[in-house]
Amino acid sequence: MQFDILWQQLQGLWLYDPKQPMLFNSGTFWLLFLLFLAFYRYLYHRIQARLVYVVVFSLFFYYKSSGWYVLVFGGLIVLNYYLGLWLSRLRVPDNRRLLLTLGIVSNLSFLLYFKYTNFLVQQIFYLMGGDFERLDIFLPIGISFYTFQVISYLVDVYRGEIAPERSLLGFAFYLSFFPQLVAGPIVRARDFLPQIRRPITFDLITLHTGTYLVLKGLFKKAVIADYLAQYVDIVYSNPVGYSGFENLMAMYAYTLQIYCDFSGYSDMAIGLGLWMGFHLPENFRSPYQSGSITEFWRRWHISLSFWLRDYLYIAMGGNRKGVAKQYVFLMLTMLIGGLWHGASWSFVVWGGAHGLGLMVHKWFVAQTPARWRESEVGLVLGWLLTFHFVAVLWVFFRNADFALALGSLWQIVAHFDLAFVAPFWAARPWVCVMLLLGFTLHFIPHWFKQEALAWFVGWPLIVKIIFWVLVVQLIIQFQSETVQPFIYFQF
Repeated sequence: MQFDILWQQLQGLWLYDPKQPMLFNSGTFWLLFLLFLAFYRYLYHRIQARLVYVVVFSLFFYYKSSGWYVLVFGGLIVLNYYLGLWLSRLRVPDNRRLLLTLGIVSNLSFLLYFKYTNFLVQQIFYLMGGDFERLDIFLPIGISFYTFQVISYLVDVYRGEIAPERSLLGFAFYLSFFPQLVAGPIVRARDFLPQIRRPITFDLITLHTGTYLVLKGLFKKAVIADYLAQYVDIVYSNPVGYSGFENLMAMYAYTLQIYCDFSGYSDMAIGLGLWMGFHLPENFRSPYQSGSITEFWRRWHISLSFWLRDYLYIAMGGNRKGVAKQYVFLMLTMLIGGLWHGASWSFVVWGGAHGLGLMVHKWFVAQTPARWRESEVGLVLGWLLTFHFVAVLWVFFRNADFALALGSLWQIVAHFDLAFVAPFWAARPWVCVMLLLGFTLHFIPHWFKQEALAWFVGWPLIVKIIFWVLVVQLIIQFQSETVQPFIYFQF
């Protein structure tokens, strides 16, 4: 009997479980990752062995996250490797343009099928007046991220900005690198491919920086985000059943939750990369400190923001074709960015509203003297307006059901009563603590955060171990019954 139990547990380590996909914040991942590191330390200095070893583990990681859809992912790796080679060999401009178009369409076809089939079919049934039953289509984790990543690779090869990767193994390493595979950052080939064959040398500062980022990411995700998620889920399951104040707190809670969830993943991805000797780009820079919606998009999901700028906005014409067209390009870019996040009208509204916000801000900057915008009152008003503009739109992002999102906002506007403040504190003290703690940590000045990193790096090993134990204990104390998936895994 004990042998059977042990065998089942071992199978759980190696076989995909659709009910429990492997996540960075799960015990299964950390057990397997520690085993991975134990062998990696003997292989990392041998380039070919390192490439093979990391690719095999990355594909295994994806299998544990998405099951046999790893075969689809493997097919995309092979397809785009040869597309990149063919693009570099063609000399006739029309042929190169045709091959690039076919490459982009081929990659987008997978994304469109898995992510948007149900949405498109539902719209057709709605127009025809028929009933629609969702098709049983599984969305492979991370497909939006690696689709955008490989499109940027093909476009850069087409433009001659990078040479194609000559080795299938090297290309597989780039596209499947497991720390950022399923939720970014979206890594440009020009930044990552040069790293894969460089000799790796480890120093204590880099390793301790990676440890700091992993700890920070775990705390943000598994303590703050996951705890707030429990309250957010309750309210948004039936927002009209809660008061305006409770809906307002849910809005603030989700605003913090999605930041801590996604930036926590990015912190862990960057930290794991540093442990392995690779550098991934920064993906968040205290976005809620932004004084304008334009600044917000330079700080939030930076790798996606710059991808949309470089491969959509500028490709359409950017600011080179007059103000009117610039506004149109901004709106189209953000609408596509909204649809990239999800197949529902709520995401379209979310993206369109951000596009409108960017248009209004550009008009405002052109019409308003800098001394007004940069005065103390102007800076405070700019931050206050930007923060609440973003927070209100998160309500639509969180609720795929448009009626639920409007219902929540209506409760805030029409049924807000400060009499609920004291009962809310009494009933949900830890929600209040997490909100206060999360936003306080977020609004710490950047220079102080850099100092905190320097302090951590300089502390003795025993202090770092104590911090590990403390974070693990906090996770155990505040965790829900099941491991919470990362929000951006659904994209």
